[in-house]
Amino acid sequence: MRVSGKIGVLALGVLVLCAGCGSTRAPSPAIASRTASPPAMSLAESTATSQATWAVLSMGAQSGPNEFWQLFLLTAGSRQWKLDTPPDIATNGAPALAGLAGPGLIAGVRPSLYLSYSPVSRTSDGGKTWTAGPPAPGLASVPDALAATPGGSQMLALSKTGRVASSAVTSSEWRGLVTERSLAASAAGRACGLTALTAVAYAPAGTPLVAGDCGKAGAAGIFARSGSSWRSAGPVLPAAWSGQEVRVLRLVASSSGSVALLQTGTGSAARLVVGWRADSGQWTLSPAVGLAGSAVRSTAFGDAGAAAVLLANGRGAMIAGPSGAWRQLPAVPAASSATLALPASGQADALTAAAGTLTVWQLNRAGAAWTRVQSVKVPIQYGSSG
Repeated sequence: MRVSGKIGVLALGVLVLCAGCGSTRAPSPAIASRTASPPAMSLAESTATSQATWAVLSMGAQSGPNEFWQLFLLTAGSRQWKLDTPPDIATNGAPALAGLAGPGLIAGVRPSLYLSYSPVSRTSDGGKTWTAGPPAPGLASVPDALAATPGGSQMLALSKTGRVASSAVTSSEWRGLVTERSLAASAAGRACGLTALTAVAYAPAGTPLVAGDCGKAGAAGIFARSGSSWRSAGPVLPAAWSGQEVRVLRLVASSSGSVALLQTGTGSAARLVVGWRADSGQWTLSPAVGLAGSAVRSTAFGDAGAAAVLLANGRGAMIAGPSGAWRQLPAVPAASSATLALPASGQADALTAAAGTLTVWQLNRAGAAWTRVQSVKVPIQYGSSG
């Protein structure tokens, strides 16, 4: 069985976007919007290393006990995605992915239906074998509710109650590190006006990171553990954004450091910014791209800091890394569930799902259209969760 989370039908459209380059980067014009009240962010996502790209999508029904989430894998050197959902786990709740170095992955399934905790499975060989890990407290409904050190020996989990805990993969226990309430009461949390926790991650050196939304304008809520306390570790945002709210939508590890997806402002003033954090703690910020009332529906991260977003109105964009600029993408074909993927080969794939069929689209050389390259029939066990 596989996982749950509602994803709306994606509309066709063209992304209009431009970005500056160089040391001083100007904000990009807004993406034209067709959505007055954008829906919440989906849990569809993808992550990549130099050896493997993983993507998670909702399949079956669009909601309820017949909605199952599936995990797909593309190994380095292959052009064929394959189904690789961990076996013997009910996945009516969306899996959270913690990418590891090489072909490894740790996946935790969020609570759903009668499941109150989160089963955790890990693979070190590209999904050939899966091993059960210590079950986690019910994971939060945010993309980065689970994280792991690059070697996979330690894990972080953000629960739906706002508690951050750590565990060794060989242990059966989770040790509490901080809660949303206690972090908000700390000096670092008060400086940001922390209102909610949204992500956990490890810096490449193994330092635990926690991210959240700030009530104080112009503050980016990213915190690093230092001894038994937490310190502010987010980027200093440009003065032009000092009057805007900042949300941390994603926080992940890459081979070159940590990558954050930030949203500044709200409503028609909302914009996205990608930040890259080196182990030294220094941040590099991308240009900003305006959403003009739409919202991020799914996200993708590549191995070397690449990032891509797909919006609720069907439009999307990608950026290659700290020295890159936003690149417009053609409209993703309409489907009930979709995400982008950024394999290490440098191409961009779009994965769309409808009922029990996965369709894979590859961006053509000109970057002007998606070409259908694969279709995968997935056996959906309708009625098995009733």
